[in-house]
Amino acid sequence: MNSYLLDTIKGKFPGEVLDTHAFRGDETVVIKKEALLKAAAFLRDELGFDFLMDLTAADYLPREPRYELVCHFYSSRHNYRLRLKCPVEGTDPKVASLTSLWAGANWFEREVYDMFGLMFEGHPDLRRILMYDGFEGHPLRKDYPLKKRQPRLAHRD
Repeated sequence: MNSYLLDTIKGKFPGEVLDTHAFRGDETVVIKKEALLKAAAFLRDELGFDFLMDLTAADYLPREPRYELVCHFYSSRHNYRLRLKCPVEGTDPKVASLTSLWAGANWFEREVYDMFGLMFEGHPDLRRILMYDGFEGHPLRKDYPLKKRQPRLAHRD
């Protein structure tokens, strides 16, 4: 792939693309969180990225914005991959849900919520998916206490 894809996205979202870069064939676009949903729709509807391969997050404490949402898209028609990153503030860890575009975003977003505590606005059923309901905190946050003890659950038959 060449810079055409990155230039197209920058041209479509002037002032909303924070950065673009490519390294060893991996293209990355960093976009403001307010533009995430419309950028993802543009990737799907106009550029042919028909598969949301992964959606995860990273915690960069003490940096602000603290979190970065990371989405990996694939176009089966063009055999292209693209990484879309979105900075998310630690003081207000909310971002738009992609479930209206990709049903598969449902479990990815639930995992990010469970592990990092990011909230996905518009998600149809945002609740824990890996940890049990009584689990306190979000274990992949950098400030999660290493020796934190959790309540034990009673064994169910």
